[in-house]
Amino acid sequence: MKQDVWPRIAVMGAGAVGSYFGGMLARAGAPVTLIGRARHVEAIRRDGLFLESFSFQQHIPIAAVSDVSAVRDADIMLFCVKTYDTEAAAQALASHLRSGALVLSLQNGVDNVERIRSAAKIEAIPAVVYVAVAVSAPGRIRHSGRGDLIIGEPAGSACRRDLSAIPVTFERAAIPCRISGDIEADLWTKMIMNCAYNAISALGRSQYGPIVKNPWTRGVMTQVTEEAIAVACAAGVQLPEGVVEAVLKLAETMSGATSSTAQDIARGSRTEIDSLNGYVVRLGAQLGVAAPVNQTLHGLVKLLEESTSV
Repeated sequence: MKQDVWPRIAVMGAGAVGSYFGGMLARAGAPVTLIGRARHVEAIRRDGLFLESFSFQQHIPIAAVSDVSAVRDADIMLFCVKTYDTEAAAQALASHLRSGALVLSLQNGVDNVERIRSAAKIEAIPAVVYVAVAVSAPGRIRHSGRGDLIIGEPAGSACRRDLSAIPVTFERAAIPCRISGDIEADLWTKMIMNCAYNAISALGRSQYGPIVKNPWTRGVMTQVTEEAIAVACAAGVQLPEGVVEAVLKLAETMSGATSSTAQDIARGSRTEIDSLNGYVVRLGAQLGVAAPVNQTLHGLVKLLEESTSV
């Protein structure tokens, strides 16, 4: 592909994360189609996507639809649906996806690629996402921290693809992206960070900075992280050194972030907590590793989820 020619990009699940990365790509000139919910789509089609970031505030012209068939011409598909919708979305996507299209899973959790493959026989590429974004209103995205990606082929994958063009595409849109030599470790590291921050942010109605500064919640975060590390090790995942320190340091670059779990609770929506702390608890039980602090946070978020659901 020539350097000055953009791949055609579709975003399935154009919420906060999908709209941010799709918007950044469209702002740089890429042909992007967002596939999302009706109210969000209608606002974007009327006014463009309003992206509020550190260095700019801009209405970005971008195609937006609610029909999944819009993926049929895409060279790259950003798969950004909530984890609990993974199987259904993959099955809906399968009959429309053209041969040779690359599917990137920009989702929380560590098992989405396997679930996509099982549900729809699509060999997706896992991506680790570090970004603080929120939908401030239909058609409007507020960006408050980071915005970088890590991609890689899972160990033992039957597909060994040349991924080198993907970071080039994102970098052209001012989105830092690198290829990992151990994507499983990177996925687990990110999930552990989510386990440490997401539930506490929702339960405490707090941004990341105050959570780390508070000695009591900082202690809870450390316990959550140590439990998750023990489960990962029992599962054979080779995590890097210093995960606890990395978890606490994340707030330095995302101090104003509010977790996606907190945002879901505020909207009265279902959360992804089953794929975060809940996943650690379930896998730990299978492997004989207790995770009582993760279990406590999971249970409390599930109770809060029930009491705020609409």
